[in-house]
Amino acid sequence: MPGGPDDSAPVSIAPDDLRQLAEHDARHRAFEGGAGPLAALDTGGSGERGTVLLVAGFTGSKEDFAPLLRPLCAAGYRVVALDQRGQFESPGPDDPARYSVAELAGDLVAVARQLRAEGPATLHLVGHSFGGLVSRAAVLAEPAAFTTLTLLGSGPSRLGGTRAQLLEHLAPLLDEGGVPLVHETLEQLAMTDPRAQLVPEPTREFLARRFLANSAAGLRGMADAMTSEPDRVAELAATGVPVLVAHGAADDAWTPAVQEDMARRLGARHEVIAGAIHSPAIENPSRTCAVLLDFWASVPAPADAAGALR
Repeated sequence: MPGGPDDSAPVSIAPDDLRQLAEHDARHRAFEGGAGPLAALDTGGSGERGTVLLVAGFTGSKEDFAPLLRPLCAAGYRVVALDQRGQFESPGPDDPARYSVAELAGDLVAVARQLRAEGPATLHLVGHSFGGLVSRAAVLAEPAAFTTLTLLGSGPSRLGGTRAQLLEHLAPLLDEGGVPLVHETLEQLAMTDPRAQLVPEPTREFLARRFLANSAAGLRGMADAMTSEPDRVAELAATGVPVLVAHGAADDAWTPAVQEDMARRLGARHEVIAGAIHSPAIENPSRTCAVLLDFWASVPAPADAAGALR
C-alpha cells in the first residue's frame, strides 16, 4: 500500500523493470492451511542447502518475491513464496476475526510441517512487513520448526505513522464500496507519487488484478491485526532462533531507527538495504538476495528434528 514514501530516496530498479512479473521457473501449487488451500510458487528441487519460505505482507502476494526465486534456487535452496489466506489466489473465510496474527501464524506452521516432511530439516522463514509479524508469531508458536527468521521491513509491534493513518479509512471505504472502492482510492493516492507513474503498464495491470482479488474480510482483519500487534521482541529473543532484521534505507512503514532498535534488542544481525524503501525484494533484489544468502550461510545447519514435527 502507498504510504507517502520519501521521493528523494533512490530506488535500485529500472523504471521499466516488470518487478512482480519477473521471470522465474517456480510452479504454482497449494498447501493446506487452517482455513483452506494456500497458493504458492515453489521452485522445487532437492534444496540441498535447505528450504526458504517467503511470506507476503498486507495486500501483497507471493509475486512480491518473484525477482528472488531464480537466484535463491540457483544458490541451492528450494524456495516457496506464499499468498496468505485471503490474499490474491488464496481463498479466505468471510469473518475478519479469522485473520488474526495467531490464526495466520497457524497457517505458516502448517506449511512448515508440510515442507519439512518433503525435504531437509533446514527451513528459513522470511516475512515481509505484516508478513513479518505473522512469521514472528509462527516462530513463537513452534520455534523448532524454523532454522532462522528474517524480518524484512517489519517491526517490533503495531504499525504507526502515515500508513496506519491510511488504514483508518479502510473500513468506511469497504462499507461504502467494497474492495473496488478501496482500490480506486489507493490508485488515486498512488498516482501522486512520481515513481508510481513510472511502473510499467503490465505490472500495473497485475497489481490491480491482485488487489481486486483480496478478501474484504481479510483486508479488515489484517488491518486490525497490524495496528494492534503488541511488542513481542523479548519473547522472540528467548526462542534462540537466529534472526536477521533487514530493511530498505528509506523504509516508510516501520522506520529504519525503529527496526535498528529492534535488532539491538533481539541481539540480531541488522542489514540496511540501499536503494530500497519498503519492498527490498522488488526495489533492490540483488542486494536483498546477497544479504539473505550471507545470513543463512552464517547459521549452522540443524540436526534433522523433522520427525518430532510431523
